[in-house]
Amino acid sequence: MGETAAATRHHHNHHHGHQVFDVASNEVVPPQPAFKCFDDDGRLKRTGTVWTASAHIITAVIGSGVLSLAWAIAQLGWIAGPAVMILFSLVTLYSSTLLSDCYRTGDAVSGKRNYTYMDAVRSILGGFKFKICGLIQYLNLFGIAIGYTIAASISMMAIKRSNCFHKSGGKDPCHMSSNPYMIIFGVTEIFLSQVPDFDQIWWISIVAAVMSFTYSAIGLALGIVQVAANGVFKGSLTGISIGTVTQTQKIWRTFQALGDIAFAYSYSAVLIEIQDTVRSPPAESKTMKKATKISIAVTTMFYMLCGSMGYAAFGDAAPGNLLTGFGFYNPFWLLDIANAAIVVHLVGAYQVFAQPIFAFIEKSVAERYPDNDFFTKEFEIRIPGLRSPYRANVFRIVYRCIFVVTTTVISMLMPFFNDVVGILGALGFWPLTVYFPVEMYIKQRKVEKWSTRWVCLQMLSVACLVISVVAGVGSIAGVMLDLKVYKPFKSTY
Repeated sequence: MGETAAATRHHHNHHHGHQVFDVASNEVVPPQPAFKCFDDDGRLKRTGTVWTASAHIITAVIGSGVLSLAWAIAQLGWIAGPAVMILFSLVTLYSSTLLSDCYRTGDAVSGKRNYTYMDAVRSILGGFKFKICGLIQYLNLFGIAIGYTIAASISMMAIKRSNCFHKSGGKDPCHMSSNPYMIIFGVTEIFLSQVPDFDQIWWISIVAAVMSFTYSAIGLALGIVQVAANGVFKGSLTGISIGTVTQTQKIWRTFQALGDIAFAYSYSAVLIEIQDTVRSPPAESKTMKKATKISIAVTTMFYMLCGSMGYAAFGDAAPGNLLTGFGFYNPFWLLDIANAAIVVHLVGAYQVFAQPIFAFIEKSVAERYPDNDFFTKEFEIRIPGLRSPYRANVFRIVYRCIFVVTTTVISMLMPFFNDVVGILGALGFWPLTVYFPVEMYIKQRKVEKWSTRWVCLQMLSVACLVISVVAGVGSIAGVMLDLKVYKPFKSTY
């Protein structure tokens, strides 16, 4: 990755006169000995395999989406819940297959590479759709930042509550407000957002992966233990019973559950970046198709287990965030570990999702006002203990603070994890997971209009659009209903 664009360009032009055609991999390669360590685009040789790609996908997917699954299955029941999950996993599998063919524009073996999802949209579908895709993707990232703030504060609170509950021996219900915790989270993120390239620190993703496996596994284990203690599988075939909720609420919640499950599967945006780490030959798309099969099988199994064990443990009372539901049971230290793992994971993940927005805004502002010192001038601040001086820029500091403050305030206004997750799932699912991959595939493969294949792809797209709209409406209705009960800024649990 280290080579700059200029060096890459130089690398290509330099060899145009005397290229060697490598028969084995059908690629034009520069003369020996250079081709051993570089790929056809002049970047360092990629070394990824099916297994590294699967691992990347699994770690990208299994995150805070797991936590709302038990609640989602509780809304749908034992028949529809797992069925919907399998449906989403199949749609995701199919669209990932379509996406893997979009890594190279044109030819699958030697076409021009696209390094990110947005690159692929730009080079295959052109400028206008690229802008729309960008808007949706940045909106989605913004929303995820809000969702993560809520989830982190809920987890911090759960630790506090379980300790308080434990101290008082279960006599004190320990009601508390989530706001101080959101503010703590926000302040932490303000500091971290000033660290340059925070999302590229290599160990961040390893920590995130370990943490997400820790809390998902603890959630699963506690679900199993709880079921064993109850001696029965709770829950019903049709989900939460009317009486616990009203008829209309049941409908809204069913829709919202769709959004929650969609959110758990919304990771198409990282697939192309992961594909960009895979070595060839064989063609990257082949490797990637295998990797998506493996990783979707693993995550679906895992989701099924987490969701159904959570539902079996709590029945209709399944909490919106699985790990807060066990709140008052022993082993309370295990729960604290799980919740702490969530907080650590989300602190890092927030940056991973926020940094692309920062980069985008700062780049566009710098292009618009190249001469304005406020936007472009860098100040060097010496910080004791750091070798190189910290480079500060007024706009960057101000803008990143504003961004974090905005997400924190919105989280405080509507601290409803499920509703927010549902909205995000709905927003990201159809456009990013279905519409753009389908459109790119049709364009790439030159699928005839009105041919059987074209009609089937469009039907898939429309069906998913309906699901997305329904889930979005359900989640927004959920927020409205919740806001009637809660006063903004005053919510306690």
